[in-house]
Amino acid sequence: MNKPSNSYDFIALGKAVVRTEQLAVEQLLSKIGDDFAAACRLLLECEGRIIVLGMGKSGHVGNKIAATLASTGSPAFFVHPAEASHGDLGMITNKDLVLALSNSGETYEITSLLPVIKRLNVPLISLTGNSNSTLASFADVNLDTGVKKEACPMNLAPTASTTVSLVMGDALAVALLEAKGFSEEDFALSHPGGKLGQKLLLKVDDIMHKGTQIPIVKENISVSEALREMTRKKLGMTCIVNQENELSGIFTDGDLRRTLANKTDLDRIQISSVMTSNGKTISTGRLAAEALQIMEKNAINALVVISESNKPVGALNMYDLLKAGVV
Repeated sequence: MNKPSNSYDFIALGKAVVRTEQLAVEQLLSKIGDDFAAACRLLLECEGRIIVLGMGKSGHVGNKIAATLASTGSPAFFVHPAEASHGDLGMITNKDLVLALSNSGETYEITSLLPVIKRLNVPLISLTGNSNSTLASFADVNLDTGVKKEACPMNLAPTASTTVSLVMGDALAVALLEAKGFSEEDFALSHPGGKLGQKLLLKVDDIMHKGTQIPIVKENISVSEALREMTRKKLGMTCIVNQENELSGIFTDGDLRRTLANKTDLDRIQISSVMTSNGKTISTGRLAAEALQIMEKNAINALVVISESNKPVGALNMYDLLKAGVV
């Protein structure tokens, strides 16, 4: 191997690779046709799992395709072809479907499994760069992922071809997602530990301050007494309720600043005369992400959670959302 030179134009080389792979993906558009639709129908009809096979770089791509399918509502897992021939093929049941990747379509570790796959009578979808290959001829549906040129200057290292296979896998996964009516909440259920899961599953009830933690005062008390309640509960606000304990207003740090600017006697004036009567609230059972939207849209830092009878049952602020991973 020749000694590397510092005279190379690495920017130009990088852009050339991107252009090559971009062209390969653009050419894939013309290959999304009847075969693609047939593959989608087979995948949609699968009552079991989608078993993805691939060797080498195709195996890495297959692993990612299996993960994408599984996370978007189509149960799938990757099986290494070499391991499959030594027992792992027993994972495949007659309700499953096999999705096999091989750019040449002649990968021995995969072609050696084809008679067994046929004997199991499970549907086979192939992603190959050679529609006349052994794998393509065995498949119920073959998806052409061939490229005219790899990004590698020697046209040897799998580069553009693996990109195209990956894009084809994404196209299958998203098409199935749409056909199944897979929702954001479904996605969150398969990603409960991530930030998206927190945003889509967490409800205000899960993170709000409840019971004696809620800052609440009556309408007829003084502003100074309300301030003491705000200080004790440390949420930067307090709820104001009427004699029936229904929410009649909210008093926040911002309301306090405006009150002080008017040089009001905090010991003598009632909180009801300076509170915000139509403050923003959120109902129980709503998503914490909705609380965040309300706060951001209205430039506020705290929110009261109310029941159907308009009684405050909780309170939360931006810090609570941040701590819960919603922000």
